[in-house]
Amino acid sequence: MTTADAGWSMEGVDEDEEPRGPVGKAFRLSAADSLSLGNAICGFMAVCVLAWSAIAQLQQSREFHPDPRYFATAVVLLLIGATCDLFDGLVARKFRASAMGAELDNLADVISFGFAPAFMVVAWAGFSQKLPLWLVLCAAVSVLAAGVVRLARFACVKTKSGDFMGLPIPMGAMTVVSIVLLFEPSYFTVIGVFAVAWLMVSRIEYPKPKGNLAAVVLAWIMVNVACLTIWAADLTGGDLLIQIGASMQIALVSAIPLRVLMFKREQRKERKETESVVR
Repeated sequence: MTTADAGWSMEGVDEDEEPRGPVGKAFRLSAADSLSLGNAICGFMAVCVLAWSAIAQLQQSREFHPDPRYFATAVVLLLIGATCDLFDGLVARKFRASAMGAELDNLADVISFGFAPAFMVVAWAGFSQKLPLWLVLCAAVSVLAAGVVRLARFACVKTKSGDFMGLPIPMGAMTVVSIVLLFEPSYFTVIGVFAVAWLMVSRIEYPKPKGNLAAVVLAWIMVNVACLTIWAADLTGGDLLIQIGASMQIALVSAIPLRVLMFKREQRKERKETESVVR
């Protein structure tokens, strides 16, 4: 490009609109960024595993029946991604965070906990012929859209308590996965998928995994990985383990909103009693 061309291309551009800031530092990946990238890669590989399963079966028999081994592999990849997501914030606080760490984290979460579970819903129910395709696609889109809105709101809105507003997207993804693993496609289970999407964009506050709670979450992930491995290997008791684990995940996500509602009701009752005493 000549000098004249360069001058023409910059004509009309205000100097104040030029990018500012530590550009060099913005391109340096920290250890936390590597974990975020690992999260994104795990989500992408989970989608690839499910897509390959569908393509291979359709080429052979022109029919697709979800293979538990492929689903288990995809879920293990998502759990590994969830582990990376759990630790990237801790690593960023303890060591060095890059200028683009928060953006990388959100983009990785969209892939692993938004797009991947939405694709899993399509693979689970889209070929079953038990539900209309438009309904299955609406359920999948609701998971993806709710996850994107949830992450955007998290970046803009901070709660007074410091807890999460709405179901965190990794937990939402694992709950959708639990529904997929535990139930056959039906109108009832699709309603469950819509309910999880609603919880992600709701105003119900969920506690952040800090300290002992973070250790419990990590242990929960490791137990789920072990159960999935036993189930995928078709070992004795694998079906029972996966049913127990998925049921506990759904029960946990359902119980927290109920506990929050009960707590708020107790607070309102105490406030009314206090006001009546003062009067």
